Amino acid sequence: MNFTRWSARLPGTQRRAAARAEHTVTITDRRSEGSVPAARAEQLTDDPPPVPAVDELPVREVLDRVPALVALVHGIDHRLAYVNDAYTAAFGPRPCGEPAAEALPELRDLGLMPLLDQAQRSGKPRTLKSRKAPDGRHYTFTCTPVAEDTGEGAGSAVLIFATDVTDHAEAAERLRASERRQRETAVTLQRSLLPQELEQPDDLRIAATYQPGGTEAAVGGDWYDVITLGGGRTALVIGDVMGRGVRAAAVMGQLRTAVRAYARLDLPPHEVLNLLDGLATEIDANQIATCVYAVHDPNEGRLVYASAGHLPILVRDDQGHVQRADEPTGPPLGTGGWMHASGSIPLGPGSTAVLYTDGLVERRDEDLDEGIASLERALAGATGTPQVVCDRLVRSAGVTADHDDDVAVLVLQHPARTGADSELFRNAALELLGGVEAAPRARAFASGVLTSWRFPPDLHDLGVLATSELVANSLQHGIPPMRLRLRRTDRRLIIEVTDGDDHLPRRRRAEPGDESGRGIAIVATIASNWGSRRTPGGGKAVWCEFVLPST
Repeated sequence: MNFTRWSARLPGTQRRAAARAEHTVTITDRRSEGSVPAARAEQLTDDPPPVPAVDELPVREVLDRVPALVALVHGIDHRLAYVNDAYTAAFGPRPCGEPAAEALPELRDLGLMPLLDQAQRSGKPRTLKSRKAPDGRHYTFTCTPVAEDTGEGAGSAVLIFATDVTDHAEAAERLRASERRQRETAVTLQRSLLPQELEQPDDLRIAATYQPGGTEAAVGGDWYDVITLGGGRTALVIGDVMGRGVRAAAVMGQLRTAVRAYARLDLPPHEVLNLLDGLATEIDANQIATCVYAVHDPNEGRLVYASAGHLPILVRDDQGHVQRADEPTGPPLGTGGWMHASGSIPLGPGSTAVLYTDGLVERRDEDLDEGIASLERALAGATGTPQVVCDRLVRSAGVTADHDDDVAVLVLQHPARTGADSELFRNAALELLGGVEAAPRARAFASGVLTSWRFPPDLHDLGVLATSELVANSLQHGIPPMRLRLRRTDRRLIIEVTDGDDHLPRRRRAEPGDESGRGIAIVATIASNWGSRRTPGGGKAVWCEFVLPST
């Protein structure tokens, strides 16, 4: 290939050539007029020797010394015209005159042939960034079309220029590896802070799933929890800490621990969120979180909840109709200064409720309400066990392994008991009217109910004794209205007494001369568990549980 021809067609070549010719004439004229020989003139002057113009440099010599890889191909089949020394050092000698697909197999394997065609057809440079070549180095290839005059008409050639970007590629890979390690750390932390095994209440069937965002998305702070409160009641929690990475997961862990602690106080949902709001501000004033805290009481058939900026609970009844939980919804946790309020939604036998985070329904190209509406339609047709429903909702939302956000879903079902199963779930209640005669009437009622439920004699006697002590405590310290409620499940017997006084009892040591103070101590000794809570309409409930023997 004639490199002089290529340089002659570069922009500005003719102008520089004319200037060089004029400069040469001027020097010749001055030498003919001067009396000092040229050699002596060079010795007497302090001017540096003249620097050759770019046009005077041999093109091949320049390209041979360029550290980048250079190759030149021409014609339709891209026949090789030239490779520089750097190219030869990287890939070995290459035969000139052969098509590039055969003479430059390394470029063919890197998929550079279509790029040569595009550059030749369009007349515009094309670039292929950071490809790993057979020599183990990474190169960025630029294919630049060059017009040539073949004497038989205009043709075209392509100059291939490969820059070594190995250092950049390795740095980028190290960065990606570091990000992968950080993400794996965050995922591990996130999963370790989530419940390893969900508590399974007597009256509910529950399943949950958590799926972190794809490899390009940092892990968020989604969480869920199930907390048995005693007395047959269950707390259900789902939340989402704003932000990504280890920090969000750590804040999530602190909030989840705090929720479990506050739940033990058996407070109404809105009071739990009020406490949690203050704690979230103390943990990190710049971090906010959304959360729903709900309590299910099987005797009431409702889900009482409070929401801090979270998405609404969805409930499908036994007829397949889906209802969206209404307000109240307060601002997210960590904003401070807001008094949350509780609401309720029916959750009778045969119903299914879904709590979820925004990763399940939020899409960049779709309104949030549309995502929730799509979830409602999916829930209306989702049947089966809670785990089956959970999986179907995730699939219907199009959540895959490369999803751009975390997803947490909590599904709970209140089964409709029929047949022999219904015999294992029974309720009985008695209004405690009158004065001191209410105590023997309560004992007789409890004895008759426990006998009809065919409890063994020892459990029957313990149940009657616990009933007597709880009723006596309520008669002495409480005010009307008073009520006794007995409930059995397939796992336990629950005895509960409610009254109109909101003073909660506590266990204390009674002195030998004391005439009271032993009732709660006796209950705490003979029962598997006991507790008390304030009721929403005022007053309190005191309860105890006995674990049924396994059959």
